[in-house]
Amino acid sequence: MPNVPGLRSPYVKVGRLVYFGRMLDKIRLHARGALPAADYVPNLGKGFDGRCCSFLRVGYDALTARVLAGGASDEQLLAWALETGGARTDEECEIWNGFMMKRGWRDAGAEILAKRIAESHLEGQPVLTMFDYLDFDEDRDPAATRAWLG
Repeated sequence: MPNVPGLRSPYVKVGRLVYFGRMLDKIRLHARGALPAADYVPNLGKGFDGRCCSFLRVGYDALTARVLAGGASDEQLLAWALETGGARTDEECEIWNGFMMKRGWRDAGAEILAKRIAESHLEGQPVLTMFDYLDFDEDRDPAATRAWLG
């Protein structure tokens, strides 16, 4: 996949959650026609987007409408999602973050991760998780920046 200006690493947190900001970026970029169609558009609202919306108990379409209505910061959008779907405890957020940051490492996603690594010719990189894969595939190096500590 290409490096997409304005698309942040999945490791970057909004509030207490990883990935949420990346999903917001994809929604905004897609609305502007700046999200590469072949690489990203078929999975909008699915995969990690779907998992994130499920965790927050909000519909992807409702979140998209809220994002595209404009005027709300990422933090305000997260507050809306938590108000709409119900608050999450610190423990729930910690479990969410841990699950997402480790997806593909010795779990049911490992086979898909290995396939993606091979397709992108990233065999020589220290890709251990799907988040690592996304970063390396988009020309970011999470190992060098220790992105998971952010």
